[in-house]
Amino acid sequence: MTNSNWVWVDDPQKMREVGEALGKALLVGIDTEYDSFRYFREKLCLIQVKAGKRTYLFDPLAGPSPSVLKECFSDSRALKIMHAGDNDIRILKRDYGFEFRNIFDTHRAASLLGCQRLALSTLIGQYLGIAFDKKKKMQRSRWDIRPLTEEQLQYAVADTEHLFALYRVLSREIRERGLEAEAAKAFDEIAAVGWREKELNLRGHERINGYQGLRAEERRLLQRLFRWRFQKAKEINRAFFMILSDGELVALSRAEIRSAEDLLGSGILSAGKAEPLCGELLEVLKGGEIRPLSRKRAGSR
Repeated sequence: MTNSNWVWVDDPQKMREVGEALGKALLVGIDTEYDSFRYFREKLCLIQVKAGKRTYLFDPLAGPSPSVLKECFSDSRALKIMHAGDNDIRILKRDYGFEFRNIFDTHRAASLLGCQRLALSTLIGQYLGIAFDKKKKMQRSRWDIRPLTEEQLQYAVADTEHLFALYRVLSREIRERGLEAEAAKAFDEIAAVGWREKELNLRGHERINGYQGLRAEERRLLQRLFRWRFQKAKEINRAFFMILSDGELVALSRAEIRSAEDLLGSGILSAGKAEPLCGELLEVLKGGEIRPLSRKRAGSR
């Protein structure tokens, strides 16, 4: 797919076009779309790279490898411009081993300049005088489903559209206010971030609404269910709420469940949720061992 201002990179010819564009570019805009709502570890769904007048879209789920980006990202010649790029960098490092040098983060730059409202749309309006409406529903849309809609594609491309102009205004103000050293340090710190797996909060169950009203044995059950849910979410890479909600954990802790019939008849879980989890839940509720994940399964994406 090709539009006047963007290219869906899905064949060798377009990959060569990207390589040529990046080789000439002194400014490169970078953004990603990922799903951190439905997955245990963020699922990278789209990479947007602007070079010259075009934004190139890479599909991590079905497209060719974006390895053509590696040299540009690590090259200090081209300035990479991002907005709140910490997580983008973490995920790109995790999935592709990319390294980053010479970046400019518009979110961090605006923060150094004392801006209180740091959303990209706000900064574009404030510094460029351009009305830029970013619909929040699009951010939470299903970026992991193909094909992407035209609205999603336009939303993704828009995220890089004004980065160069915003960089020029912010960098000039940073120079005028003598903040170059602070900005350079902040940008180097962002470039150096690394991805880390979520870790189990051993006392996280105590923060669940309803914990204080449980008896001692029920609290122990809640702790076991909380730990099991974390491991299950990690194992199948799903968000916690898609395994069991906090409310369901508390309800299961209070219920007297000794059999599959008890679980299915309790009404706490729908049949669609209870049946595939029944065996594991009964083991946890009966006090059986919560088996740790194997290293291979724990690290899978």
